[in-house]
Amino acid sequence: MTTLNVRGGVGRTADSARGEGIARFSALPAVISTAVALGRALLIAVPVLLVSTFITFMLGGLTKQDPASLVLGDSATPHDVARMQAVFGLDKPLILRYFLWLWNALHGDLGSSWFTKIPVTDSIAQRLPVSLSVAVFALLIAVLLGGTFGILAAVRQGGWLDRVVTVVTSFLATVPGFVAAIALIIVFTLVIPVLPSGGWVPPSAGLLRWASFLVLPSLALSLDTAADLARQLRTGLAGTLHENYIVGAQMRGLSHARIVFVHALRNGAGPAVAVLGMHVPRLIGGAVIVETVFALPGIGSLTKTAALEGDVPVVQGALLVTIVLVLISSAIVNVLLVRLRPAARREI
Repeated sequence: MTTLNVRGGVGRTADSARGEGIARFSALPAVISTAVALGRALLIAVPVLLVSTFITFMLGGLTKQDPASLVLGDSATPHDVARMQAVFGLDKPLILRYFLWLWNALHGDLGSSWFTKIPVTDSIAQRLPVSLSVAVFALLIAVLLGGTFGILAAVRQGGWLDRVVTVVTSFLATVPGFVAAIALIIVFTLVIPVLPSGGWVPPSAGLLRWASFLVLPSLALSLDTAADLARQLRTGLAGTLHENYIVGAQMRGLSHARIVFVHALRNGAGPAVAVLGMHVPRLIGGAVIVETVFALPGIGSLTKTAALEGDVPVVQGALLVTIVLVLISSAIVNVLLVRLRPAARREI
């Protein structure tokens, strides 16, 4: 009796260890595919970053803006202008200036403003949290609204809810961000005065008060993204819900919620995630218009002011940060697509 118990215990231990080994081995392809997808994204991001920064710098360098003359005024002598150009580093060849700027940027030095002498890194560090807060909040709203209505429309495909979602999303996808912003201000500030029409407070002033200043600009920025996400998710799920493995899961008696959220959503959400990845740059870049309407002190307003004043270092630094954010978001989306689609992992 004792021998059987010992052997049974040993057998169970061996079976458990074997099961854990198989589980670890089966998880290896997913880890490898994720690493490969991330490596591919980085290989693409590096040349894109170099080309985009080169174009950005060259456009700034080829402008007729002469900061030395602007700083010194009309009474400056040619000698004074030449000396100030040397201070700004404008006496070097353009291509050499680009490599020096890129090298310094890799070390966190984006230069200084031509007019305020404030380091560009400091200006961006002060403004970037505002833009990131609006963009991230808008992304969350888009995923929540688009995901909810896309799933509901797919589950109720052909019904009245499906038709309503299709009509509403088709309309919202055509509404410009500044029009949505003005409409939201009229409704939630004038007609129903529950939210501020503009301005900004940091989170230290209170999370609820901080969020109240984020709601309207983030909602205005997220509507077209939510509309496209809902349409793509509805289309992807509508086809997936008729696949043979979904019918088999229904015949096995699995719950409807598990079929939709565990089995169908993972395979049908690929197009929606791809569309979401295309909208992330728009969420980051579209903050310029939204920040102007809602008077937000973000990186968009900083770039606009610097462009109007001809402050090239600030514009170049802001564009560089925006490009890096877009590339990071694109890499994340590529990894998510590989994780969601088993076929993509098999291709790797």
